[in-house]
Amino acid sequence: MDERRIVQVDAFTDEPLTGNPAGVVPNASGLDADQRQAIAREMAVSETAFLTEATDEEAAWQLRYYTPTQEVDLCGHATVGTFGYLLEAGEIAPDTGPERLRTNIGVLEITVDEDGTIWMTQEPPTIEPIEQEYAAVADALGVDKAALEGASADLPLAVASTGLPFLIVPITYLSDLGAADPDMTAVAALTERFDAAGVYLFTFDTLEPTSTAHGRMFAPGAGVPEDPVTGTASGAVAGYLERYGAFDPLPEELVLEQGHYLDRPGLVRVRLENGIPHVGGTTVTALEGRIRVPESDGDDILEA
Repeated sequence: MDERRIVQVDAFTDEPLTGNPAGVVPNASGLDADQRQAIAREMAVSETAFLTEATDEEAAWQLRYYTPTQEVDLCGHATVGTFGYLLEAGEIAPDTGPERLRTNIGVLEITVDEDGTIWMTQEPPTIEPIEQEYAAVADALGVDKAALEGASADLPLAVASTGLPFLIVPITYLSDLGAADPDMTAVAALTERFDAAGVYLFTFDTLEPTSTAHGRMFAPGAGVPEDPVTGTASGAVAGYLERYGAFDPLPEELVLEQGHYLDRPGLVRVRLENGIPHVGGTTVTALEGRIRVPESDGDDILEA
């Protein structure tokens, strides 16, 4: 039976057991799709990343991402977490130029600051406004329809993507955001209808005066009822805010709070440079061990 090293890295935080936990398999060579999915199911965090060396000259590394139920094309916190682990393990060094990473959406650049902040360059944002579906969205999210409409004067409902699409939903106050009581079946139907990975609900009403917005992200259709701190959605919402002129001018750096309603608070930093989102944060390794992986045609039970 094969054994692999596995770690849990908490991303967008410097405190263990906060932020967003990602599983990371540092050497995933030879694992097939069924084995990767079984490991992700056993880890039971929102995403587990599987790292290998890239097989082409465009990139040094390759990542595949799995939720407990399916593969997804991109995951911000698992990317940041993986490179935080590589930094901690001495496999990469800060301020040495970009690392090139192959994902299912293409090649991305990862840079590391001297202070250990990992920056992930995402794809140029695409934003598609949707029809004024406030009643359906409010019902699915378990919020007051008026709280959505009150935030909608200049900010419509829209699907935004920097590689993974999210339905972006502004809401008026932090109390409205905290009171959300999603019907996960309805949210899954909503995301399927708009071909989105999840719903990012946010407000400019924040806990910290230095923060730009506070968000929550729900993706039950991908096996993630609520994600603590979401890097890909943060890049998408930054592009959305720029597109609709939420700030004049847009701050040089956006700071997005998330995870507080799950007792896993974290902060995502986003910089837009010539319209390209750079999503950054720090990480801490919370758990290290080995996992036993059955043969791919065996049973799916893993022993950790």
